[in-house]
Amino acid sequence: MTDRRSELAANLAQVEERIAAACAAAGREREEVTLIVVTKTYPASDVRILSELGVRHVAENRDQDAAPKAAQCADLPLTWHFVGQLQTNKVRSVVGYADLVQSVDRLKLVTALSAAAVRAEREIGCLIQVALDAEEHGRGERGGVGAGGIEELAAAVAGAPGLRLDGLMTVAPLTGPYAGRQQAAFERLGELATLMRATHPAANMVSAGMSADLEQAVAAGATHVRVGTAVLGVRPGLG
Repeated sequence: MTDRRSELAANLAQVEERIAAACAAAGREREEVTLIVVTKTYPASDVRILSELGVRHVAENRDQDAAPKAAQCADLPLTWHFVGQLQTNKVRSVVGYADLVQSVDRLKLVTALSAAAVRAEREIGCLIQVALDAEEHGRGERGGVGAGGIEELAAAVAGAPGLRLDGLMTVAPLTGPYAGRQQAAFERLGELATLMRATHPAANMVSAGMSADLEQAVAAGATHVRVGTAVLGVRPGLG
């Protein structure tokens, strides 16, 4: 465990250096960017070490992995983000531990999240997942809604009991006009976030960038970056 702690501490320090350098290059304060460590496929013991090392935000993308892990770590001062595609039959479980759901991309999900949040007497932060590989009113290959669907979803979240509209999220697209153009994609997300804040000024989270492209996300104005591999190592059992 000591070796794992040393490994995670070293990786975290490197990621912190990258974020700090990216902020400096963009003329931003380091405090403007929050690191979310994506702990999917890794055990609760790693989450506990990360918490001891000062991490305060962690993310998961599969409820069947996240729910027991969150329960084992319920004593830790962590904010849990759910970042994966979310089926409505998993909503009640996710609302039990997640503080924010970053993958809201359809009205049916808003309705289910609201009902579950009210039942659990919790307020859940929601980010609209934007698909930059989708048509204006389409859906993306990895979830998300086209730019033309943002306002309807934002209004639905803002008006739903138990939910709080916090901002926008995207994943760098693999296809479409932004494929291979991460910074342009993240800049587009920033433009869409600015437009949304005209109507919903408190929704100021912009979640973008992962291990390979966090610098581009910071340069484009992201407030939150979601980093997994660079902190935890190459994931086991992929495929």
